[in-house]
Amino acid sequence: MNIFIVYAHPGKKSFTLLILEKLLDGLKDANHEVVISDLYAMNFKSEMTEEEYQREGFANYHLPVPEDIIAEQQKIENADYIIFVYPVWWSDCPAKLKGWFDRVYTVGYAYGYDSNGNELQKMKSVHHGLVICTAGHPNDFLEETGIATSMRNIMLDDRLGKRFENKEMMILGGTLDIEVVRQKHLKSAYDTGFNIENRGFRS
Repeated sequence: MNIFIVYAHPGKKSFTLLILEKLLDGLKDANHEVVISDLYAMNFKSEMTEEEYQREGFANYHLPVPEDIIAEQQKIENADYIIFVYPVWWSDCPAKLKGWFDRVYTVGYAYGYDSNGNELQKMKSVHHGLVICTAGHPNDFLEETGIATSMRNIMLDDRLGKRFENKEMMILGGTLDIEVVRQKHLKSAYDTGFNIENRGFRS
């Protein structure tokens, strides 16, 4: 399969990077083709320009889409499977990744309607979407407080939404006590990559 990974973490020695590397090991051992957008390494611009806002906010389809966004949209179109990897910061993804959705999901591509109410979405329906996020708090805490539910609602139901046929969030929690969870999470990342075609998803 063709796998597109959107990765967002600024640290070069982070545990999230180790998770990405183990995931990649599994994917490559299973002979999948992988393309990565490392948003911090590529200095992806997360903020909209005024011209972009004029296009998005008022559905001015005639205004041009920036070249960096066209490149990201093409990666989506080439992918069978998209994986988002990031740390949980204040119950959500880093602003860099939020900005990726803000800018890449352009009107007329990921959403939008014409004057007759016909949908203008051109983005292909992606068969699988997987969100892998590392979190300091344990999963039990995130579930009990409702934070995990909120994270799933935002990422799976809104940002991935109907654009993905199947989607799942995998929270690798408890990293505040990293030595307790390190090996378990690294193994989980490798196994996820190696067995990616066999994972069950909710739609």
